[in-house]
Amino acid sequence: MNPFEMVVAIIIVITIGKVLQARYGVTKDRDGNPVGIARPDPAQALEAKQLREEVRALKERVQVLERVITDNENSLRLDHEIEKLRDKNRI
Repeated sequence: MNPFEMVVAIIIVITIGKVLQARYGVTKDRDGNPVGIARPDPAQALEAKQLREEVRALKERVQVLERVITDNENSLRLDHEIEKLRDKNRI
């Protein structure tokens, strides 16, 4: 391998390394030591917040459904109400 090819190979390796660092958000301090992951994108943070809120709302809905299904007294009353509605629709 001649010196020109060696220089090109080194430049390619460094470029690939920099692209990977940028892709995974690795930052460095003043001394060149890796610090960690960079701040997340604001759009991603907003989406994550919205998804957490949606999951919270869905969990609340599941709790309500579980309560309705497992409550025997209310389920009997609910059955009667459903039957009344069915009877009204038949008339």
